[in-house]
Amino acid sequence: MSAADPACIFCRIVAGEIPAEKVHESETTFAFRDLTPQAPTHVLVIPRSHYPNAAELAAGEPATAAHLFDAAREIAAAEGLGNGYRLVFNTGADAHQTVFHVHMHLLGGRPMGWPPG
Repeated sequence: MSAADPACIFCRIVAGEIPAEKVHESETTFAFRDLTPQAPTHVLVIPRSHYPNAAELAAGEPATAAHLFDAAREIAAAEGLGNGYRLVFNTGADAHQTVFHVHMHLLGGRPMGWPPG
């Protein structure tokens, strides 16, 4: 498990130092509502361990990467997103990743356009 980064806002949310509207937690994952939602349902699903992006999480803790998808499925069901939802990872500054603690965006509650970018 990658150690928490005391300068990372998401590590601080997991530690309870910064408040967030929690919607799910497990031994390996934590999920909370995005402060600037881009859809009626916009939840960030993160690992409790600190990795800067999805590729590094997959290499370092592949089981935890899978747990993010399990958590997203459970949250989507609890949020009533039976008509569909979108899962997004932004990896790197060019992809508009602004917090460098891997996080999955779960978006739903409205029809999604294509292409997403």
